[in-house]
Amino acid sequence: MIFDRLKRFLIVLEGTERDAPVAFSPGQAVSGRVVLELAAAARLGALRLRAMGAARVHWTESRSAGSSTAYTQSYSDQVEFLSHRDTLLAPPDNGEVTVLQAGRHEFPFTFQLPETLATSFEGKHGSVRYWVKAKLHRPWLTVKKVKKEFTVIEPIDINTPALLAPQAGAKEKLARAWYCNRGQVSVTAKIDRKGYTPGEVIPIFAEIDNCTSRAVVPKAAIIQTQTFIARGTKKQKKSVVTSIVGDSIAAGKREVWHGRALKIPPVGPSILQCRIIQVEYSLKVCVDIPGTSKLLLELPLVIGTIPLHPFGSRTSSVSSQYSVNLDWLSSIPEQLEAPPEYSAVVSSPEAEQSLAPPCRSELGDILESPFFAYIQEFRFRPPPLYSEVDPNPPSDNIRPRCMTC
Repeated sequence: MIFDRLKRFLIVLEGTERDAPVAFSPGQAVSGRVVLELAAAARLGALRLRAMGAARVHWTESRSAGSSTAYTQSYSDQVEFLSHRDTLLAPPDNGEVTVLQAGRHEFPFTFQLPETLATSFEGKHGSVRYWVKAKLHRPWLTVKKVKKEFTVIEPIDINTPALLAPQAGAKEKLARAWYCNRGQVSVTAKIDRKGYTPGEVIPIFAEIDNCTSRAVVPKAAIIQTQTFIARGTKKQKKSVVTSIVGDSIAAGKREVWHGRALKIPPVGPSILQCRIIQVEYSLKVCVDIPGTSKLLLELPLVIGTIPLHPFGSRTSSVSSQYSVNLDWLSSIPEQLEAPPEYSAVVSSPEAEQSLAPPCRSELGDILESPFFAYIQEFRFRPPPLYSEVDPNPPSDNIRPRCMTC
C-alpha cells in the first residue's frame, strides 16, 4: 500500500530546517520545496500546493432575556490576506496516473507575499496565521496532507517624527473617604518618545505630589490591549507586560523620578492596520491611594521592529532628537576638578608635525574617490605660561614721556 511506500512527506521552506520557525516580511518572496520519499514505486495522481494567510476572530457572549430565558450570542469575522494556489505535479492529459520510482523527490515552489500584511498573532479571541499546505492525491486512496506554518512580521520603523515625539501628561485626583476630603494627589509624567522596540529601556520622568494625609505608592507598567472586532462589536483583553513599583511617598511629600528605567521584555509588535484585530500598548503611571480608587495616567506606546538609529532619524523633529535625559546629573562630582596644566595640553613638536595633511603618495588612490574630503585639524597655540616677571622689560635708554607735554 501507499502508506508503506510513502516514507516522508513534508514541506521545507528555503533557508530553514524542519520544524524551525520561519519569518518573512510583506512583499518578500517565499520559496521552498515539497519533499516526497518513497520506499518503492508508487502511482500518484497530483500534488497541489496552497498558501494561505488570514485573520480570524471568534467569541461568544451569554445574554439573558428574562428570569429563566438565556441564549448565547456568537461573534465571528475573518479577513483574508494571502491566497495562492499552484500545481506541482499535474496528472497526464490522457487521464492516467504518474508513476514515481523509489527514492527522494523534491518539488520546488515560490510565491510572492502581498505588500500589506498583518503581523502573525495568537490571542484569546483571535489570531493572524500564515501557512503553506500540500495535498497529495492518490488513486483509490485518501488525500495525504501536510502543512507548514510561517511567521510574517510587519516592519514598524520607530525613526519617524510621529513615533519620536515626546509623550507627556498630567492628572490629579481628590482623595475622599466617607465624604471627607483627605487632600489631592497629582502626577505628571513624560517619556522621550512614543516608539520603542523590545529590549529597550524606557526612562520615565515623573513627579508625584502627595497632598493627602496618608502615604501613597507610585507604580508604572506597560499594558498590552488586544481588541477583537466582529459585527460592529468589540471585545478587549488587557494584560500587564512588565511593571515597577516606586517608594512609598509620605503624606505631604513629593517624589521625583529622574528617568526611572522600565525595560521592555520580548513582546510582539503593535498591530494597528488590521480591521478586526488590533494590538496596542501604553505606559500607565499609577498611584495607589488608600481608601479610594487609583490615580491613573496613560501615555500611548508603539512597539516597533526597526530600532532607533544611533544618531537619530533625519526625518525626526528637533524636539524628538534632543530628548531630555537627566541621567548624567548623577555623575557630576560635588567638587569641581582643577583645570589641567598648560604643559599637559601644549603640543610637542612631533605632535605639531602630525597635524600636517598627509602626502598624496601616502594616501594612494583614496583621493580619487569623489566622496573623499580631507579636513585638516587646526589648533591654536596656547597662551604663554603665567609669570610674575615681565618677559619684555622696558629699556633704560628710553626717556620717560612727560604727560603734560
